[in-house]
Amino acid sequence: MEPLTEKQRQVLNFIKDRLNENNPPSQREIARRFSLAQNAVYQLVSYLRKKGYLVDSGAHRGLRLSQEYLGKISQADGIPIVGRVAAGEPILAEQNIEGYVNIEKLFNKSEGIFLLKVSGDSMIDEGIMDGDYVAVKLTSTIENGHIGVVLLDDEATIKRVYIQKNRIALKPANSKAGYKTRYVKQFDKDIRIIGKVIGCIRTNIR
Repeated sequence: MEPLTEKQRQVLNFIKDRLNENNPPSQREIARRFSLAQNAVYQLVSYLRKKGYLVDSGAHRGLRLSQEYLGKISQADGIPIVGRVAAGEPILAEQNIEGYVNIEKLFNKSEGIFLLKVSGDSMIDEGIMDGDYVAVKLTSTIENGHIGVVLLDDEATIKRVYIQKNRIALKPANSKAGYKTRYVKQFDKDIRIIGKVIGCIRTNIR
């Protein structure tokens, strides 16, 4: 696909965002958003169509992303989010796709986020299963009662963390197994809070 000018890219991103909100913009709204004359918007939209990024159904607010561009978004931005599934049409038809998501976007592309693979069943009552991946925000402090990742003698453990006077309580969540809360010294050089769990991804549904 042909490269875009900066203004064309801005207009395309605006149209894409509005389509993701299921609210296609009119050319008048595009003009108002970018403080442009409608003739200028008409030219910009025409260029985007000629370059293969947009198609126009001909209806009011009929701008849509082209299938070719949707394919490029899919490769760059991840897995499609399907808002509806109707009989008689392809599930991944353009009108069914609300957007695309990858891991970075799922967690707001924040700095200092990593995935940690879960080993063990000590947190299953919190919905964190063996083999899952938890998204962890790097931090050396954590609010009482939040699920965190704590490094114990070079081994990472996931537990609810409670900071007490001179110790840290690491509380598991598996009522059937009867795991006990573990207490460690707060200022032990071999104990370190490394992050807060902000999400969980399951890749193996049993």
